[in-house]
Amino acid sequence: MRPSQPPTMSDSSSSSLPSAPPPSSSSSPLWLLSYIKLRFFAKIRRFIRSKAARKRCASSSGGFDMASIRGVENEVAQVLESEGEDDSTVLQRSVKKLHFGSWEEKEQAAKEISRLVREEGKIRKLMAQLGVIPALVDMVASEVQDRRRAALTALIELADGTYTNKALIVEAEILSKLPMNIDTVDELTRREFAELLLSLSSLANTHFPLSSTEILPFISSILQSGSSFETKESCLGTLFNLSTVLDHAGPLVSCGFLHNLLMLSTTKELSEKALATLGHLVVTLMGKKAMENSPMVPECLIEILTWEDKPKCQELSAYILMILGHQSSALREKMAKSGIVQVLLEVSLLGSPLAQKRAIKLLQWFKDERQANMRPHSGPQTGRIAIGSPVNQREAQEGKKMMKSLVKQSLHKNLEMITQRANAAADSSKLKTLVISTSSKSLPY
Repeated sequence: MRPSQPPTMSDSSSSSLPSAPPPSSSSSPLWLLSYIKLRFFAKIRRFIRSKAARKRCASSSGGFDMASIRGVENEVAQVLESEGEDDSTVLQRSVKKLHFGSWEEKEQAAKEISRLVREEGKIRKLMAQLGVIPALVDMVASEVQDRRRAALTALIELADGTYTNKALIVEAEILSKLPMNIDTVDELTRREFAELLLSLSSLANTHFPLSSTEILPFISSILQSGSSFETKESCLGTLFNLSTVLDHAGPLVSCGFLHNLLMLSTTKELSEKALATLGHLVVTLMGKKAMENSPMVPECLIEILTWEDKPKCQELSAYILMILGHQSSALREKMAKSGIVQVLLEVSLLGSPLAQKRAIKLLQWFKDERQANMRPHSGPQTGRIAIGSPVNQREAQEGKKMMKSLVKQSLHKNLEMITQRANAAADSSKLKTLVISTSSKSLPY
């Protein structure tokens, strides 16, 4: 009689697996772990083969071949080798339930996948190759908040730091699953959506096509709602990533985001991200024109210049004012009427090095005495208007002395106010001595 051959994992016999014989006392745990993995990968192989058979007309980029399947199986086995029997069993059960289970089982599977990816980041790409992303995206459309939130959490974990997974999530049409009515979504779900969009918006800096027209309505609803600062901060991060691409500047301006950004810039917790986005938009023709016509400009930007505890916001505000004031005498006149000169004096003395540099540059544009000597790179220049010759030289000299005296008195008063606001009582006498011994022409601005 021929000895019986052990069963193999060939194509014809992959659906039938040997029953587990009684394990020996010495190798029982190791054999049982290998047997469980063998059954799991056999089921995954059959599932992927069935999908490949139904999609034989698909392109080679979208289909599966046996080499890639075996590669995924081997990589998952290597990653989970050190994790033990529990994680291998959980992974087997989670993938199976996510594809074939009920809605309750899918929700539980999404939570388990989030945990496994969070604890073992190496399987992040491998999980996507097992086809879990389309199933999770379908769950996002569910009206059950807990189920939707579980799917969003799993997608956030899968998208973390991987370009491929982010592209797969967008290709699975996650943007079409964004809720149209924000009032039907609770705060936790809003935060999950905002965090996922922030992660996906990094694709804007790549060649991957990312439709901003599908994202902007949802972001606008979040910013205009009573959502938390964390949710709005994630939305501002998404707008910042989109604004780095000039093609997105038009939709951002046309959708009215400049007004929202100016409003949020007056909130200290959100000001930095809002100002950074405005800094990207103001260099475009549409963005600059919209800001010039805004009733909030330049008052809100001048107010931000007074935030001594927010040096980064001061720097960004000064930058935007420089762009707006360049070659715009009407807006510079509006700035002067709003009291920008005194604020710039304070920033030029007490601000950060970059804020001081920008404040001094702005002050040069408002100083009439040096306007004729300004170089082309120093800022916009306007022609001087000749008032006419004086009646006599004596009156002219007296007028000049009177103007110098008024300028010096005004400068002393402004510097004293600055010293008091800076709480520099110990250095006030030294500063006054410096002012008395220094003429206005020797100051850096």
